[in-house]
Amino acid sequence: MTARLQRARPGSPELQALVDELAERLGRSVAVDDPLVRMICTSRHFGDEDPVRIGTLLQGRADNAAIRYVLAQGVTQWSGPGFIDGRDDLGLLPRYVVPLRERGHLLGLLVVVVPEKALGERETAAIARAAGSMSAQMYGEQIAADTRKAEERDLALALVGVDVAARTTARRHGSELGLLGAAEHVLVTVVRLNCGTELVRQSEAALWAALEGFRQTRSAQGLIAIGKERALLLQLRDRPPGQDEVAAQSARLLDELRTFLDPSADPVVGVGGRHAGLDGARTSYEQALVAARAARRLPALKSMGDWELLGELAVLLQLPEHVLNASLVPQPLRTLSEAHGGDRLRDTLHCFLEHAGSIPRTAGTLGIHRTSLYYRLRQIQEITGLDLDDGAHRLTLHLGLRIEELLAPGGDGAV
Repeated sequence: MTARLQRARPGSPELQALVDELAERLGRSVAVDDPLVRMICTSRHFGDEDPVRIGTLLQGRADNAAIRYVLAQGVTQWSGPGFIDGRDDLGLLPRYVVPLRERGHLLGLLVVVVPEKALGERETAAIARAAGSMSAQMYGEQIAADTRKAEERDLALALVGVDVAARTTARRHGSELGLLGAAEHVLVTVVRLNCGTELVRQSEAALWAALEGFRQTRSAQGLIAIGKERALLLQLRDRPPGQDEVAAQSARLLDELRTFLDPSADPVVGVGGRHAGLDGARTSYEQALVAARAARRLPALKSMGDWELLGELAVLLQLPEHVLNASLVPQPLRTLSEAHGGDRLRDTLHCFLEHAGSIPRTAGTLGIHRTSLYYRLRQIQEITGLDLDDGAHRLTLHLGLRIEELLAPGGDGAV
């Protein structure tokens, strides 16, 4: 399931010709990047190459640190051209950057290496003319690309939709187009973003870039559907992926999104169950939504939820948002939390229940003598009025603790 850091698709011959013509006119290295600062086209060197440019040519994109630095300058929201400062620690010389826009849409960035950070009037005029031609060329190419992405999105959404007839039609259509193989296992991953400061097109571009590397791999064939602040990846595989593979994929997705987006986007990843056959896509999708909700609510998950690791939380997280609140916490547990020394007793109860009522393991984990543990457990029983030797009472308290986890500060965001 591994995937390389995803490069941008190479630019067209027409766009490459415009880049080469401008570079020769200026006698400077020129490149066109996509809105995520991934190289699309580049000219030859003119003795002004730096480590970032050389690394980009070798790898197909700059490293994440350089990308983060350039995006942090706000270039995707510039209304006109400007310089960005060099960074010796990154191996980056100053650059003149022109946002390439058409009809309000950011299509890419025209980047000229300018070590002296100064351009003459004739140079800036030539760059402006070239930028206009490049924007027009890229706009036409993007319309065609957006059409293909929309077709794939509609197919993926139909395969996970509630309409059985639409799912059947989508399977047939996808097979006819060669987008769906005969793989025996299906896995759906959902990515969600907060309503951040990013422009919609920038968020969509980042989601596509992060997911595209897992669309076609040696072990998986997939479809992508991108929305305003969400995306799904449907993968078909010859075998179900292991938990380590799923965790590695989720971590890579988060790393890519955190490179391309402002921290306020706060992405989370939810992975559904592994199912046999494409018919299981709908179920895996529903489970992925629950896992994404867990990733948002439980800081301990570090923004990555996996349905198959949620246990009893998977049931609680299917409650409607307006229902999942403090009123679900059992009164005995609330009484314990409000009592003198309640935090210590609550932690003791949590440890005791997590260790299935084992006195030796609980005492060892808490680092206290068994006599002290017995004393605390008697206090818990007196305060709550519940018997810790009663299975039903233990279940009540354990579920209450689980609900409190879902309501913890910083973990109460809806997905």
